[in-house]
Amino acid sequence: MNVNKELLKGSTVTMILSLVDRQPMYGYEMIKELEKLSDGVFAFKEGTLYPILHALESEGLVESFWMGEEGARRRKYYRITGAGKTRLKEKRAEWILFSSSVNRIIGEGIL
Repeated sequence: MNVNKELLKGSTVTMILSLVDRQPMYGYEMIKELEKLSDGVFAFKEGTLYPILHALESEGLVESFWMGEEGARRRKYYRITGAGKTRLKEKRAEWILFSSSVNRIIGEGIL
């Protein structure tokens, strides 16, 4: 089952901040983790993920750094900042309010 992109649009920042709150990750790793955790429902493309990461970095919510040993492939990792943790806390509270309200309206447990 495909999820309407409009539904996904409002929650991508929260999902990405949640991932990098657990541990620093590089972009492709995030794509695979989102796919795994959603049982394949969310399949991001790099062209979708990186503009979001760059916007989060511009807002100071994540920061990037390079990691990898000399001679090996270096990857750009992203980690959450203090401002990102504050934003994530706000977004989680917002999500809980939103999702519980929608579930009450459409009938939680029907599916």
